[in-house]
Amino acid sequence: MNLTLYGSEDRWIAIDCGMMIHQELPGSPLQVPDVEALRQRGITPSALVVTHGHEDHIGAIVWLWPRWGCPIWASPLAAAMLRHRFSQHGLDTGAIQVFQPGDAFEIEPFGVRTLGVTHSIPESCALLITVGKHRLLHTGDWKLDSQPLLGQRIDEALFRGLAPIDLVVGDSTNATVSGHSASEGSVAQALASAIAKCQGRVVVSCFASNLARIHAAGLAARGSNRRVVLAGRAMQRMVQIAKSCGYLEAFPLPVPLKDAGYLPREEVLLIATGSQGEPGAALSRMAQGRHMELELEAGDTVIFSSKIIPGNERAIASLVSALRRRQIEVMDESEHPELHASGHPARDELRTFYGWIKPRYLLPVHGTEEHQRAHLALAHELGIEGDISPRDGDWLRWDGQRVELETRLELAPRLIEQRRSDNRRDSRPVLALVLPVVHDESGWSRVGRLIVDPPLGVEIDEYVLSDWLDERLVDQQARSTRELREFLLDALSHWLFDHGQRVARIHLDIVEVAP
Repeated sequence: MNLTLYGSEDRWIAIDCGMMIHQELPGSPLQVPDVEALRQRGITPSALVVTHGHEDHIGAIVWLWPRWGCPIWASPLAAAMLRHRFSQHGLDTGAIQVFQPGDAFEIEPFGVRTLGVTHSIPESCALLITVGKHRLLHTGDWKLDSQPLLGQRIDEALFRGLAPIDLVVGDSTNATVSGHSASEGSVAQALASAIAKCQGRVVVSCFASNLARIHAAGLAARGSNRRVVLAGRAMQRMVQIAKSCGYLEAFPLPVPLKDAGYLPREEVLLIATGSQGEPGAALSRMAQGRHMELELEAGDTVIFSSKIIPGNERAIASLVSALRRRQIEVMDESEHPELHASGHPARDELRTFYGWIKPRYLLPVHGTEEHQRAHLALAHELGIEGDISPRDGDWLRWDGQRVELETRLELAPRLIEQRRSDNRRDSRPVLALVLPVVHDESGWSRVGRLIVDPPLGVEIDEYVLSDWLDERLVDQQARSTRELREFLLDALSHWLFDHGQRVARIHLDIVEVAP
């Protein structure tokens, strides 16, 4: 869960605004940053800059941005994700400004230059922040990867050209890990090898925003003559958004989940949400035999291509036990470390990177105090100064020579209960649709494929419905995706009635893509 503020001359910018999910609490509520102390001090950011599109960096924006109303700077992929979230919450998307990695812009008195880095989601960026005579590098999440599946490798010459840096605010997540993090390319090879040996259905579970891993699973499915099925609305939405931004072009055409049960088991590969044991996710429902459209059987295999986030150990252990009780094979990082690669730098990568940028001072962030202390120790070996291991709420001052702790703000947990619409609370048939659209001077139009996920017993011709929706979008004067959604929901209800289909509810996600 990330939120960093930088201030100078009573002007402030915010970097990222993420959330986390508390699996150990009833209802798995969301936790967002506590910004009450900012309000009490009269601090409102002039802008919010997003380094990349992972939930722990953008997940709280829809909850906290309405307090600020400032411009939001994000890369095309992260901006597309935010537009979708804003539309769902009825927020104005006009505040979202798009930059291309490598762009620079001014947010007085700050100069911000975005620098592409390699991570498990494309368009991740470090930020070179200049104010007065000071030059600070906020690394964000990064790694050195010689074989990234999506996005570009880090440009060594570019970062060497930045040297020397006054202050680096650096990723400590893997500062206790020796050597070098594994490449996404090597994980793709390991996944392909493991899946080729599996009998029955295969489920690969990962984060919906880990596009590199989703791409690797898709390649493995194609190589083993399996059909791809996307399980979970978050996974379906993320793939649709990525495709709209030009990624996953070689990804196999997914088979609708409702049809997966009719295919031979050895020809199916599901890519599913739920790798952290989330109770409402597709994988958990399959493990409990509660999924309405697919049941895993003895001899099927579930591959966890993810790392256990601290705090989720109990939920994941319960999920694995449920799978094994059904005689489903489980492969995870503990026994098969080759099936996951961290998106963060290990110690050799830190040494290499700091050799490029030659920072004078380090402020370690991310990870635990143990990780940050290990990061500081490594920096000292390299002749880099630094002595503070910051905590959440620390108010720090950089005087051009060193970082000092001025005060520690008292923060309280801010929990938001998730609204659930899964079948445990509502067993009525629900039609789920994901509609990607673009809005330009000519009006609204569909871009990409309409995703149709009907309930059992409801037959809908995807192509007929797509053509009908295209006609409805012509001359549509809706001013926002919220207005468009309201219009289409009413029209869809009539269309379904006219075609003899009965559903209790329609879940319509409209994904707005930048023109």
